Amino acid sequence: MAETSAPFLLVESLKIHRGNRLVVDVPRLELARGQTLAVAGPNGAGKSTFLLALAHLLPVTSGIIRLAGEDTRKDTTRTRQHCALVLQEPLLLRAPVAENVAIGLAFRGIYKGEKEKIAARWMDIFGIRHLAARDASRLSGGEAQRVSLARAFATSPDLLLLDEPFSSLDAPTRASLLDDLQSILRESGQTAVFITHNLDEALVLGDQLAVFMDGQLRQVDEPRAVLNNPADTAVAEFVGVENVLPGTITASMNGLVEIDSPAGSLEAVSTLVAGRTVYYCVRPEDITLFSGETPRGSSARNQLACTVSRVLPSGPLARVEMRADGLRLVSLITRHSAAEMGLHAGMRVTACFKASTAHLLPR
Repeated sequence: MAETSAPFLLVESLKIHRGNRLVVDVPRLELARGQTLAVAGPNGAGKSTFLLALAHLLPVTSGIIRLAGEDTRKDTTRTRQHCALVLQEPLLLRAPVAENVAIGLAFRGIYKGEKEKIAARWMDIFGIRHLAARDASRLSGGEAQRVSLARAFATSPDLLLLDEPFSSLDAPTRASLLDDLQSILRESGQTAVFITHNLDEALVLGDQLAVFMDGQLRQVDEPRAVLNNPADTAVAEFVGVENVLPGTITASMNGLVEIDSPAGSLEAVSTLVAGRTVYYCVRPEDITLFSGETPRGSSARNQLACTVSRVLPSGPLARVEMRADGLRLVSLITRHSAAEMGLHAGMRVTACFKASTAHLLPR
C-alpha cells in the first residue's frame, strides 16, 4: 500500500446499523504506524463490531476507513489480505503447529523454503518452536493462542486485529502471554487494534485508548489522559473513577476552585468559573484515610468526615466503602494499612485527597 503523511489508520464518520438501530458511531479516530490502539468498553459496547468493520467482514452504513492513505472500500478483498485477525477462540487446522503457523504464507504464494524459515522465526518469538510437530488439537488454550498469534504476525500484515484474544485464558497464562505480546508489538513495529473489556490489558498494550459505550466512541486519547481526564461520567465509571460527587463552583482564583458539595467544601485545580455545576471526580487510590475526624500530617486540601460502610479485599489492597453526608465514597489502601488502622463498619475516618488529583466534569 502507498505511503502517506496522513494517519496510517483513519476512521471518519463511521456508522453501522443493525436494522434501524445504530450500533457503532465513530466520528473520527486516527492511529499512527507502529502504534497499538486499545479499544475498551463494557460487554455489548460495539467493540467487536467495530473491529470486524475494519477488516471489512461486516458492512458499514456510512463512513470512511483509510489504511496507509487508501480508501479500503475500493478493494475490500485486497484490504482483507493486508489484515490479520486473531479471535477469542483460536481457529486452527487439525494439523501440526508448524503447518498452522505457515498457512497464511501459503495463501500469499510464499515458496516452501522461505515459508518454513518465516514460520520457524515466529514460532521462536512466541516460544512454541518445541511444539512444531504437535497436532494443534493437542494444545492447551494458551499454546493454541500463541500459534494463532504467530500465524498472524508471520504474514506481516499492514494491520493486526485482535478481538479479546485473552478472554478464555486463565489468569497466569493470560499474564504471561500479555507480557510477551507487549514486547513483540514494540519490537516488531506492528500496527494493531486490540479489543478488550479488561482495562488493565488496554493499559498494558495501548499507545492510544478508545472507550466505547453503547456503540459510541466516547473518548480516544493516550491511556493516562483517559484515566485522569475522562470525558464524561460513564467513561469515568468505566476507567475506575468511582467517586463522582455533584457540586457547584463557588469561587475561582489562580487556577484553584472551591466547590460546594453535599459532602462538604472541596477544592480542585481547574479554570472553570464560579457558578458552574460540576461532577467532582477522584480515583479511589488517590484517597488517603486517617482514623477519627482530626487527621494529622496530611497536606491534602480536601478532608471529608466519613463513616466506614464495609471493608473488602481487592487483591493486595483493601477496598474501603464509606458514606459522607449520604454520599458514597470508595478508597483503595493497602491491606496492611487497613489492618493497622483496625478499619471496620461503623468506624469514623477522614478521607483526604489533594486538589490536584481531582477531575471536574461540567454537568
